[in-house]
Amino acid sequence: MEQLKRLWEKDTLRVIGLMSGTSADGMDAALTEITGSGTKTKVSTLAFVSIPYSREMREMILRLASGREGSSRDFCLFSFLLGQLSLEACLAVCEKAGVAPDTVDLVGSHGQTLWHVPNAEAFAGYQVRGTLQLGEPSIICEGLGCPVVSDFRVRDMAAGGQGAPLVPYVEYLLYRKEGQTVGLQNIGGIGNLTVLPKGGRPEDTYAFDTGPGNMVMDQIVERLTQGRQRYDEGGKIAAQGQCSEGLLGWLLKDPYLKKAPPKSTGREAYGKDYVDALMEQANAMSLSGPDTVATACRFTAECIRVAIDNHCPDQPDYLVIGGGGSRNPTLLRDIRQALHMPVLVNEDLGFDSDAKEAVAFAVLANECVHGSCNNMPSVTGARHPVVMGKISI
Repeated sequence: MEQLKRLWEKDTLRVIGLMSGTSADGMDAALTEITGSGTKTKVSTLAFVSIPYSREMREMILRLASGREGSSRDFCLFSFLLGQLSLEACLAVCEKAGVAPDTVDLVGSHGQTLWHVPNAEAFAGYQVRGTLQLGEPSIICEGLGCPVVSDFRVRDMAAGGQGAPLVPYVEYLLYRKEGQTVGLQNIGGIGNLTVLPKGGRPEDTYAFDTGPGNMVMDQIVERLTQGRQRYDEGGKIAAQGQCSEGLLGWLLKDPYLKKAPPKSTGREAYGKDYVDALMEQANAMSLSGPDTVATACRFTAECIRVAIDNHCPDQPDYLVIGGGGSRNPTLLRDIRQALHMPVLVNEDLGFDSDAKEAVAFAVLANECVHGSCNNMPSVTGARHPVVMGKISI
């Protein structure tokens, strides 16, 4: 408690946020300084790093996240290994900022999602929901000597929520406008949309996963290049192809797109089995590799269009794209063609697209240690606000 008391007595905290996403490409770390909490929160980012995973590490994540493989030994050792890699990312971002690691006050660590079941399934004779994020926080705590907040999603799920998305709470604090309705589309492995109605309160905010972001495109590219490329850098492959209306029509029949929010999804829906079926369709249509990638790229854009048209009672005045997808000019072109509104990127507003999610977990950790409710029931479907996060000291 003495460590937490010291945090409460400081005006500004130096907080690291950590994120390892569904793309499983690396560990992101953002070093921030945070003043205040709740609607008085002010954040500045001192440094950001993204540490790529080795091929072996990425293959391990994808294997354990497949739902078909992995022993208790694998999950145990993976959690401690990811904790060590998380600590190394913390040290790397401190070095980049020229900051001594022992001056860090707090860490917020999302961990790696390996399975997410937001809707009850039959299990051992019961109907059960759940979510699993691993990455042992005690390793970080021991290495830096400061409190670590982790395992955010489970408290929201215990209150009946989907445990996702979590970033909208932070988006409300940092992006809201009194006179405009703001749309925020993050494109990581999965795409997720947040809408902040003009002049709205926290409970007026709504958000949900739109479907695949980069995940499907990444898997196709990795297959086409026999693993030489993990993703379509700069959208170059998609730019060489033509969208297949036939394959796009097949993709748009995805029942997830019609499902009403609150809703969330992940690798369990858009992983290997999904891409196997997609590639089978593409081969049956005799599509080239670039045409298949171009169609998957357009599908991500169309998922956003469908989400806004069908599930957003408040049409955004503009849409801000963040995440790795904001670095793909072909995808941005497709989104602009699909939507009838200005489409910006985070940098247009003075934010860093790459650092956004890591910064969000720094803010969520700050809220947790201040005892502030940091979920959004209007977004996740939880019965009431809760304080998300488990604190390791």
